[in-house]
Amino acid sequence: MPKQVVEPGTVCFWVQGSSLALPFGPTPVSKGDECRLVTRCNVLGTIEDEPRRLKQVKQGMTIRVELLPGNA
Repeated sequence: MPKQVVEPGTVCFWVQGSSLALPFGPTPVSKGDECRLVTRCNVLGTIEDEPRRLKQVKQGMTIRVELLPGNA
């Protein structure tokens, strides 16, 4: 079921943008400290490590997202 408010570290597929959303904290559309996405997204799973580490990612940097064995 698509969701707009998720927990930090939730891996989401944003259908309208054909991309992954990896929320790790409040967004510009959040109310308080929640992770609110601009639109509803399909939840795929969770980030295994500390999601707030994504704050260090800058524009143009490359990150890798992979499915761990046994989680398909």
